[in-house]
Amino acid sequence: MEPSPLTQVSRPETFQPKIIRLYETLFREDDDDDDEFELSDGFWEEFFLHRPDHAGLKRLLEGMAPDEMLHRQAHSQELFRQAIARIKQASAPSDEIALETLTVFLDAALTKKYTNPSSDIIAVLAGLNDADAVMSEFVAALDTVIRNGRSVSLRLKAVRTTLSITAAGFHTALPSYFTHRDLFPSLMKYIQDCDDGAQVLPALYLLGLLVNYNKFEFQNPYKLRLDDFVNDAIIQKIITSFGDICARLRDAYVTVQEDMPEPWSLGSTLSYIGLGVLSPTSRPTTPTPGLEESKSLFAALPGPEIGVLLSTYDFANANKVFCFNLLSTPAPNKGDSPPLGAFLSLTSYLFQHAHRSHRAMLYTYLSLFILQILVEDQALLKRLCSDESKLSVRLCRQRQPFLPLVKAERAPVSVIIDLVIDGINHNLRRKLDVDYYILCLGVLLRILSYLSRTKVRITYHWSEVWRTLLSFFRFLTTYVDDIRSIHRSSAMVDLLVNVLALALSSGENFLPDPASYDDLFYKLVETGDSLAKFRDAFGLGSSTAMQTLVNVSAHYRALLDGGDGKAKSKILSPREVNVVIKQGYETLSIEAGEGLDRWEGFREADFKILLKKIARAAIEDAKTLKDDR
Repeated sequence: MEPSPLTQVSRPETFQPKIIRLYETLFREDDDDDDEFELSDGFWEEFFLHRPDHAGLKRLLEGMAPDEMLHRQAHSQELFRQAIARIKQASAPSDEIALETLTVFLDAALTKKYTNPSSDIIAVLAGLNDADAVMSEFVAALDTVIRNGRSVSLRLKAVRTTLSITAAGFHTALPSYFTHRDLFPSLMKYIQDCDDGAQVLPALYLLGLLVNYNKFEFQNPYKLRLDDFVNDAIIQKIITSFGDICARLRDAYVTVQEDMPEPWSLGSTLSYIGLGVLSPTSRPTTPTPGLEESKSLFAALPGPEIGVLLSTYDFANANKVFCFNLLSTPAPNKGDSPPLGAFLSLTSYLFQHAHRSHRAMLYTYLSLFILQILVEDQALLKRLCSDESKLSVRLCRQRQPFLPLVKAERAPVSVIIDLVIDGINHNLRRKLDVDYYILCLGVLLRILSYLSRTKVRITYHWSEVWRTLLSFFRFLTTYVDDIRSIHRSSAMVDLLVNVLALALSSGENFLPDPASYDDLFYKLVETGDSLAKFRDAFGLGSSTAMQTLVNVSAHYRALLDGGDGKAKSKILSPREVNVVIKQGYETLSIEAGEGLDRWEGFREADFKILLKKIARAAIEDAKTLKDDR
């Protein structure tokens, strides 16, 4: 029998997409002079017709060492020029493919550890001789697409490409090309045309990086743009998007550990007393991670989207119209939190978990900067204290001690005080972050100063403030040797004393009732000789405010001891102590000193080093930011 002329060809074990072969052809190792490198027009036509394989291109580029990338710079330069040409042609789908390809290429190629980053990156992209012309053409092409691209989807790709090159080359000369050509109007128009917050996110991220590019070294044009931007519609869209991002970031913490008390039910009560099997209904519960797993999960938070906090801070610091809108923009949907509420909620979780990583602490500082900027402006603080601005905010309850749970709506300033008190309670350690505590106490001082001067009385659990401040006194006294060696600790100590002395001397101006004022004195008396120990430990004998606190405590101790310095044998009840406190007002003299309610306004230059560290954190987060590619 004759053999069949048909033979079966074995199938390859793996199928390789055509675009992968094109990538390999583009970056093939060629022994010829790279200056002669050239691919046909047909190659490029086909290259920009195939949808990019992000993982395949990234894998190929990551396998190349920096020196190898430089050796093949003619290949990467040609890719860059050809992609720019397609972007300028604005023909689908090649312009979209060019933008997507460049985004992946820039992420992988520009983050390599080059010996001379600025010159080497320019060589990889455009060559040192043609750098200005090629980069200017590239930026102009991106600007055109971001402003007038045929669809929001295409414009979003252009924003992501710009974000990639800015983040990857932030510490080189690359971002300077985006300061030579002002992208701010195009970014604002893009945001105006966006349909949802997810599309706004990369633009806000990009804006934050551009504003912070060498802003302490020269007059950054983007920073100047923020100063005079007054388009309410666009600002409100930015703030709404920011609020949505804050809510999602906060929810990530809740996913690790649900921290809201369960409402009462027969089932929960039976479970509490060990009779859960008798519960009339049995619902599956979400498994709770163990302690070590929770620590690991919390340490990875917040997610990379937190970088938008940088642009929000810059807007708030430069633009009072933005601040007003942050306080007044309503919730996008019924049942949602307004953006301010979402921001305060996220800040609460940041404060309780700031100690878990240096990165988390940096973003916590940004939140504190924003809070201080808001409470320094009298018109904004008036609004924060107004019942018309009432909101309900979910505050973190994942670590003890807990503040009282308040589910009802209340003035935002009450929420801010809760944040500060929680922040003081949950970050105590021997190696104290003094600058953090100065900021927390500074926010509290500004609020108390305003309430005292305007005689505004807000509903708040003030006893928690006094308990927290006096506990802080005791903590500092216990670890005095560790604390005194920390830079700026004396400024923190003075601020703490002034805050409590201000409350003592002017509490009757802002506390809601006499009982609340009595409680402050009661807490002070409870401290016994702790205040005197604190004074001696930190050498505050010449401090009028400190001596006032000690004198008030001693005054009442003497009254409680019967005036003869000897302790009474009878143990007084809290009610009897309160009677003594009221009687003691008649013979009490409080001279806390002038200027307790004075403070210096926020100055960005004072935090220059810290803001540079924050910008670096945002850059790293931009590189890992997940998108829907």
